[in-house]
Amino acid sequence: MRLSDVDQLFTPSAVAVFGASDRPGSVGGIVYRNVLSSGFKGPCYAINPKYEKVAERPCYKNLAELDKYFELALIATPAATVAEILDQCGAYGVKAAVVHSAGFSEHGERGAVLQERIVEAARRNRIRLLGPNTLGVMRPVHGLNATFGNEQARRGNVALVSQSGAVCAAMLDWSGPREVGFSAVVSLGAAADIDFGDVLDYLALDSHTHCILMYVEGVRNARRFVSGLRAAARIKPVIVVKAGRYPAGSRAAKSHTGAWVGTADVFRAVMERAGAVQVEALDQLFAAAQVFGAGRRLAGERIAIVTNGGGPGVLAADRAVEQGLMLAQFATETRERLEAALPEHWSHDNPVDVIGDAPPERYRAAVEACVADPNVDGVLAILAPLAEADPSAVAKEVIVAAKTTQKPVLASWMGSRRVAEAKILFAQGRIPHFASPEVAVDALAFLAMHHRNQKLLMQSPGPISHEESPDVDGARLIIEGVMAEGRKTLGIIEAKAILAAFKIPTTQAVLARTPNEALIAAEVLGFPVVMKINSPDIAHKSDVDGVRLNITDALTVRRAFTEIVERAKRLRPEACIEGVTIEHMVPSRAARELMIGVLRDAIFGPIITFGAGGTEVEVLQDRALGLPPLNAFIIQTMIRHTRVDRLMGAFQHMPPMNREALARILQRVSEMVCELPEIIEMEINPLIGNEREVVAVDARIRVNYRPPQQTTYGHMAIHPYPTHLIEHVQLPDGTDLTIRPIRPEDAQLEQDFVRGLSEQTKYFRFMQALKELTPEMLVRFTQIDYDREMALIGVVEQKGVEVEVGVARYMSRPGGDSCEFAIVVADDWRTRGIGARLMRSLMENARQRGLRVMEGEVLTANTRMLALMKSLGFRIERDKLDPGIKIVTKVL
Repeated sequence: MRLSDVDQLFTPSAVAVFGASDRPGSVGGIVYRNVLSSGFKGPCYAINPKYEKVAERPCYKNLAELDKYFELALIATPAATVAEILDQCGAYGVKAAVVHSAGFSEHGERGAVLQERIVEAARRNRIRLLGPNTLGVMRPVHGLNATFGNEQARRGNVALVSQSGAVCAAMLDWSGPREVGFSAVVSLGAAADIDFGDVLDYLALDSHTHCILMYVEGVRNARRFVSGLRAAARIKPVIVVKAGRYPAGSRAAKSHTGAWVGTADVFRAVMERAGAVQVEALDQLFAAAQVFGAGRRLAGERIAIVTNGGGPGVLAADRAVEQGLMLAQFATETRERLEAALPEHWSHDNPVDVIGDAPPERYRAAVEACVADPNVDGVLAILAPLAEADPSAVAKEVIVAAKTTQKPVLASWMGSRRVAEAKILFAQGRIPHFASPEVAVDALAFLAMHHRNQKLLMQSPGPISHEESPDVDGARLIIEGVMAEGRKTLGIIEAKAILAAFKIPTTQAVLARTPNEALIAAEVLGFPVVMKINSPDIAHKSDVDGVRLNITDALTVRRAFTEIVERAKRLRPEACIEGVTIEHMVPSRAARELMIGVLRDAIFGPIITFGAGGTEVEVLQDRALGLPPLNAFIIQTMIRHTRVDRLMGAFQHMPPMNREALARILQRVSEMVCELPEIIEMEINPLIGNEREVVAVDARIRVNYRPPQQTTYGHMAIHPYPTHLIEHVQLPDGTDLTIRPIRPEDAQLEQDFVRGLSEQTKYFRFMQALKELTPEMLVRFTQIDYDREMALIGVVEQKGVEVEVGVARYMSRPGGDSCEFAIVVADDWRTRGIGARLMRSLMENARQRGLRVMEGEVLTANTRMLALMKSLGFRIERDKLDPGIKIVTKVL
């Protein structure tokens, strides 16, 4: 079972350049010469009807004249000719193409039509296409430079994926003197076919790639982007810089939520949840490339600073605080080591000032003491080129000290001429080094951010919590009724009914259309009461002074009704005024005003926000964002990211707020967002919390019809754990079997399952000798996105412990309606019908996802599996290229 279908883009055995030329400056000519000069081991063919030879090598007029097999086509011909070339390549079995040519969607409507044609041609011929208008791709480990750039990438372990060819060129130029090497460089260009998700799938399992850098300008397919990002980030660091964070034409704010959340906030929330590290600028991307390329990780946020000058140490300490890092508190043993190694007048604290006359040995002793401290997660060594300093000698000693630990050790040798040699030494010793202490601290902060975000990545919540189930059907009927009336905004009573259906505590609201009805409602609810204007056309009641608080008597009720309605009609004469709602006043003692919002981002779908409430939310700008689905860990992380978090504790004789009640409401809002794709905007403001309860006082909900072809949870960037696929069945022998989607926490279960398979069964499943799953394979098999792929495991309970007895999985193929599957059952559990049960469930899930064809490869010797496939109605054919393999296919 292949996990990527873009292999030929990176590992072709032969390539052909369409448009190869001797004309100076031609793209095809540069591409052809770059391939020839980069050390590519396979043949590279030039194809151009205008030439007999290019670069003193034979040039062929067309594929018929060439009549040789190649796997990667590099196309640099006029835009109008590309579709025909792709059709020709398809007839010759070419699997991948790089279209360097420009003149497509970037050139208006006519170019967009040409781009559609080449995409159709690529899919028709099952060719994966990079571009068009792309710089190309580099794979230094294979000696492949299929670009028209001037730089050749140094071989290394950092991969670069960019939507800008200029950024690729800048990164390559930057990397040379720093001795940063690349495993792959990919310029996506227009990304008409191959996009971030496809490349990330490949790089995630690429043994030559240890770190991935991404330059992102825009995202077309959020689910595909986030899915690929999460898959890669589970295995190796992914660092992202986003351009266009503040587009001029931003979303019109129709609520407080929309007003206080920008596209930059949403993208950052996505990166955090995906386990990636977002940086703000290219120089930070360069810094991240250094620090992650060194291969060491920060296991916490506590750092030590060693410096020969107080000023640089203070600058670094200030920057650490700004970046959320902590200066480590040294253990007693560390202080004793430092006291013994340093002069009497050293700083006696962190930063460790080793004094301006520090010889190399003193630096080494200080760094070694710090890295040995269990309270220290990383060390920054700073050197100012004072008269007494020997920058190169000190650098050598720091390099030696760094070899004694797996903790990250970074250097900032300030200056230029005197520290030039030291910087070369650091590069050779794989010690990340930076020109200023602040940039070095930023690099440490990126490591800390990666550590934090990995915890969020590991969360795999379902759409519904384990608490009391909400009335989803009732809530949906309310929404359908509102939309049937031609409305898109729910009234306050309808909005509160939706909240109540999801078990969110609310204040009871009674609609009054006359002063007397208002008085009756107030008497029934009990004084004091709150009165609010009720109009679907007035989003913010405070805009028309439409709220009266703490009304305690009957006369005031009737007078307030008249004042509220008359003022609203005067200020908003076009608005439909339905009346005034009456609610019991929530006691204000020890109360905090909070807000929970939901907005629908144009790219990433629903976003949940939390922060301080009331009418000043836009001014306070105190908020945290989360991508649904949420769970307890994600919710607590969101709350801690806000300033109002500190106000929830005990202060000024006020008891602490009920945090558990708040967390339950956030969980319920997550359930609402998952189950009701019709909700495009919601605002619970204020949400009043005290030591006993948290209650929704006011709510506003906007809805719209869901797209007719949208799949379940298709409106979300992250697919929830599909709890609805859990099945409990009984085998013919009476054994209870649970079939369920695999979870990240099943890693040990999956590893034990594979270890327990016989050597023959392992070979039949993986088509290679395998003792156990590698860490990369284990992560890839257990941490899936539930959208493009599915893995169903069969488990039984033995002595109170779950044991895996079988697993079936599929991965959908990009740009089509087919998927590739694999299945294996434990040797001791054969002949009990487990394989058939798993496959039927897997096929039904694939069918529901819109897939029409399921395919797989089975070794000819695996007669048991072939018999199972035949019983399930699969067509069995011999592989034309390998007689030892059977291709099994079923139309779902």
